[in-house]
Amino acid sequence: MNRRQRQKIVPSTWLIIHRQVAQQSLYSIYMIDWKRKACFSWEEWTERSALLAFRIPMRHKIGGQHATAQPCAKIAKKALWLHVDEQQYDELERLFYRPVSRKRWAAWLQQ
Repeated sequence: MNRRQRQKIVPSTWLIIHRQVAQQSLYSIYMIDWKRKACFSWEEWTERSALLAFRIPMRHKIGGQHATAQPCAKIAKKALWLHVDEQQYDELERLFYRPVSRKRWAAWLQQ
């Protein structure tokens, strides 16, 4: 893959979060783009199959208007799958909505 092709893929880190809430599994997807300091999230699937069928919008050119969608199943191959409890999920939410810092994320992932 050459440099131009690598630039088309905007996000650099994908997290898929699984948490157990009152006998129910909930899934969320988090995307972090370190280069542009951008974060996006999609939340609240109760079934793993519905999560993998979801089509995530992707921008193909940086600064461009054209956007397409990729199935989450394709992204799930390179995503970090994390199983968290409610306390860890609240901490993740607070961390996610602060300015993006690699050090903070690395420290949180080490826990």
